[in-house]
Amino acid sequence: MTNPEAGLRMWQGNHACAEGAIAAGCRFFAGYPITPSTEIAEILARRLPLVGGKFIQMEDEIAAMGAIIGASLGGTKSMTATSGPGFSLKQENIGFAVMAEVPCVVVNVQRGGPSTGLPTQPSQADIMQSRWGTHGDHPIIAIAPASVRETYDMTIKAFNLAEKYRNPVILLLDEVIGHLTEKIVLPDPAKIEIFDRKKPDVSPEEYLPYELNDTDIPAMANFGEGYRYHVTGLAHDDTGFPTNDPEKIRLQLERLNRKIERYREEIIEVENLETRDAEVLVISFGSTARSAKRAVLNARENGVAAGLLRLKTIWPFPEKEIQEACQLVKKIVVAEMNLGQVAHEVEWATRRDKPVIRVNKINGEAIKPNEIYAAIIS
Repeated sequence: MTNPEAGLRMWQGNHACAEGAIAAGCRFFAGYPITPSTEIAEILARRLPLVGGKFIQMEDEIAAMGAIIGASLGGTKSMTATSGPGFSLKQENIGFAVMAEVPCVVVNVQRGGPSTGLPTQPSQADIMQSRWGTHGDHPIIAIAPASVRETYDMTIKAFNLAEKYRNPVILLLDEVIGHLTEKIVLPDPAKIEIFDRKKPDVSPEEYLPYELNDTDIPAMANFGEGYRYHVTGLAHDDTGFPTNDPEKIRLQLERLNRKIERYREEIIEVENLETRDAEVLVISFGSTARSAKRAVLNARENGVAAGLLRLKTIWPFPEKEIQEACQLVKKIVVAEMNLGQVAHEVEWATRRDKPVIRVNKINGEAIKPNEIYAAIIS
């Protein structure tokens, strides 16, 4: 008989992230200790060797990002975790992974900034950096959990998205979620959906690592399995070798960006709470969405038709979902621990058709339910 408590755990968010990575098939982690993400590395240093994986502490965040790119090219699902200045240091190699279409997961447990900022305090101010931190027109996927169980689930999802779309995926935690401890029940391992990259079905001589095909996502061969191809951050043709041919460059870069936008309906995920008849819509994400949920429920109890749209996917930005949720509302409240990074995108998505009230904090304190409630009823 199955033990009903077999999946019961009391975990911290960072612990759930580490265990979710292992459940997703991650077998390589490279990182450098930095608050408030260090527990992820600490746990994986113990756990990965027990499942046949490898852990390595690199000399810095730049090297850590390079190491997971290399491991992924060799066919191993790979992850790194960081925060604050460490995320900044990773940007150049994140751009390389985008251009070379190397699947990997980058966890950013957000803390106060800029620079060294507030190492032990929460923030949600890396929204724009996660989208535009590396240079050039490029696609990115960034997702944000709001609980410990969701951190476990969305770490698995991050790996699935990375493998499916051959792209780096950023898991945007924040210090509150990373260090929050909650009782959770893990899913049955047999029911967890795991996606592995599509491998080529042609010989090494016929293989084109950046083939222009009808899916926009080329098959990916692993080094060490008989396939050899050129990997570069330079503009390249379908063979992977650099090119200065304007037409080939255009076709490849358009495909690179199109492959994410084309599948946005499969990628984007939001949660609706009491939005069907809402006159005031609260939009939030991560730990702040927990306060937003309480504020919306309090408003409902007091006769105010409020609703919550929680963004589980940050990039690509869920503008269509926001537009649908905003059709009947009279105003929008956006709560986030920054100076309005998501609010700016909400204003853009709604064409400023509805007033957008911002609830922001940047002093290292979490946003409280009563602060959001005050904006709802104002």
